[in-house]
Amino acid sequence: MHTITLNNGIEMPALGLGVFQSPPEETVSAVTTALETGYRLIDTAASYGNEREVGQALRQSGLAREEYFVETKVWLDEFGYDATLHAFDKGAGKLGLDVIDLFILHQPFPSRFDLTVDAYQALEKLLDQGRVRAIGVSNFAPEHLERLIARTDVVPALNQSELHPYFTQPDVQRADAAHGVLTQAWSPIGGITFYPGWGEDRINVMDDPTIAQIASAHAKTPAQVMLRWHLQQGRSAIPKSVKPHRIQENFDVFDFELTAEELASINALDRGVRGGPEPADLTLETASIEIPEA
Repeated sequence: MHTITLNNGIEMPALGLGVFQSPPEETVSAVTTALETGYRLIDTAASYGNEREVGQALRQSGLAREEYFVETKVWLDEFGYDATLHAFDKGAGKLGLDVIDLFILHQPFPSRFDLTVDAYQALEKLLDQGRVRAIGVSNFAPEHLERLIARTDVVPALNQSELHPYFTQPDVQRADAAHGVLTQAWSPIGGITFYPGWGEDRINVMDDPTIAQIASAHAKTPAQVMLRWHLQQGRSAIPKSVKPHRIQENFDVFDFELTAEELASINALDRGVRGGPEPADLTLETASIEIPEA
């Protein structure tokens, strides 16, 4: 298992299974397949509505608690110091865990950034109490990261962002690296990019001829090439699938290596267009989600 050491010394598996858009009724089997395949990192979120099913699969796996790493996220509706502390209780209760390995803010919420700061200070409290092992953020642009670091004590361990060959976010990667923050790619193979009213005319990264040529040279699939691209450049990646053969295929990326030229050619594919809404534009008026109790 390839691991990455976070800025607080905690080791995290570099490659994990994401369960965004995984229906609850399919999540148990997807996580079970992933764990049987060898994955030890599972990424979920309060807003996904499947934390409970992730927890069920983890309990049924027979793995010792120290053998897997779980990350989950706080949604906008639960930003604020006390609300975020309660969000931890909800998430931990659904997952069936006393300690969450990585607890992160799901969005930057710049229109009410005081709430974001309050929420992150709650994460700092949970970290100090030992109820979480690491804390971080998601979808933070460089300016959001700078503002947060200026007003809090603990530098985020991780920033989870949409990142694939057609949307490489070099400014985000540079800002993360400058602060010792790990960049973790969601939609790492360009697949989780369909939102209502967004991206219907996009070109699928999986069909890119450059990636297809590299895949052919290594007798691998385009998805495997893209995941290898992330790992070799020091990022974490959390591909999503509920199909057993895809889950297994996405993990089979540790037996080949891309050349410097191949990495550069993939980097050059960036189109600078994200697959969904701008995270900074999300508000409670447009993106409120009621998070049930545990």
